[in-house]
Amino acid sequence: MIKALGLLTRKEGMTHEEFVKHWYEIHGPLALAVPGIRRYVQSHITGTRSRPDIPETDVDVDGIAELWYDDMEAMKRAGASPEMKRLTDDGALFIGKIKSYVIEEREIIPLKK
Repeated sequence: MIKALGLLTRKEGMTHEEFVKHWYEIHGPLALAVPGIRRYVQSHITGTRSRPDIPETDVDVDGIAELWYDDMEAMKRAGASPEMKRLTDDGALFIGKIKSYVIEEREIIPLKK
């Protein structure tokens, strides 16, 4: 299983609430059509917390997007699809900055049912 994780920052001039509304109501449903995506999660930032013993990093993020694929080939096929082009074209309307990572998860505590 391969996961793509993106740290998203809203476009300048857009409020956090406007960003979240577009991302959830318009952008999210577009992902349903992209072939090969096994799971898609939007994490909407609602606040921060800090630790007194570790300084904070200077990162402004409005949300975190997680997309799961069976493997790298599935991710590449999805990325080349017209449905993904529609998704990324829409992203350009409300995402000001993005930093994306390709991740291999190593589960420490499994999801409890």
